[in-house]
Amino acid sequence: MKHSDAHSDEHPWRDAALEAEFATGQHEETEQVARAHIAIRLARMSFGGVVCLLGIIAMVGPGPGLLVLALGLTILARDVAWADRLLQRVRDRLPSDDDGKLPRSTIVTMSVVTLAAIAGSAWWFLAR
Repeated sequence: MKHSDAHSDEHPWRDAALEAEFATGQHEETEQVARAHIAIRLARMSFGGVVCLLGIIAMVGPGPGLLVLALGLTILARDVAWADRLLQRVRDRLPSDDDGKLPRSTIVTMSVVTLAAIAGSAWWFLAR
């Protein structure tokens, strides 16, 4: 179902995004609503990408890298299928209890270690 045939030569990327939104989004009734959802989707995907990047950085630096990466992939998984598949692989590597949830002690330990690493880094660079 092509909604904007008149503009297809002028803005092929915009038209492709609109078609994808009509096909995969919340089945919008108007083009204006579809455009608004495209903006929301792009913002959510950008934010998820930044969180994933921070998770990758935290893997080699101080912080709970896999946990942050899982959070970023969870944000991305709403809009991209590959992120959902990768999220399942990351969840398999996270420690979990019988229910499949992350134990509270693990979350507290990761938070304390992260805060200690940040405080140590701040002291190292600012107090010296």
